[in-house]
Amino acid sequence: MAEKRPTKVLLAKAGLDGHNRGIQLVGKALRDAGMEVVYGGLRITPEEVVEMSIQEDVDVVGISIFSGGLMTIIPKIFRALQENESTRSIPMVVGGILPPHEAEELQSMGISGVFGPGSDLEEIVGFIRQLVDSQGRG
Repeated sequence: MAEKRPTKVLLAKAGLDGHNRGIQLVGKALRDAGMEVVYGGLRITPEEVVEMSIQEDVDVVGISIFSGGLMTIIPKIFRALQENESTRSIPMVVGGILPPHEAEELQSMGISGVFGPGSDLEEIVGFIRQLVDSQGRG
């Protein structure tokens, strides 16, 4: 029986956002849980997120956002991930400073998970594991 590969997650900071402490903590928690983490870096464009997710063959994309532009940047990335013909659709989670009404809007659009400040790292790890298992990935 073939061994299951570790869950692979792309984490990136989209837009002009330069605050990366939260995403670094999430990345460490995911690595500590045995997942492979690809860090896309700061100020990554939506197009770069999609390109990296395809090149790296990730199971989940996680975007952290702290600055404005959330409701412009996130939907653009989400649509591109869902519409890309060269690969399967890739689930997406979002974290950062999110007004409650925007978090609800993101979830209604199809974002798999939304995590605000103070989210429990074990909860995030468990959510991503469950998401990947439910999608038959990893």
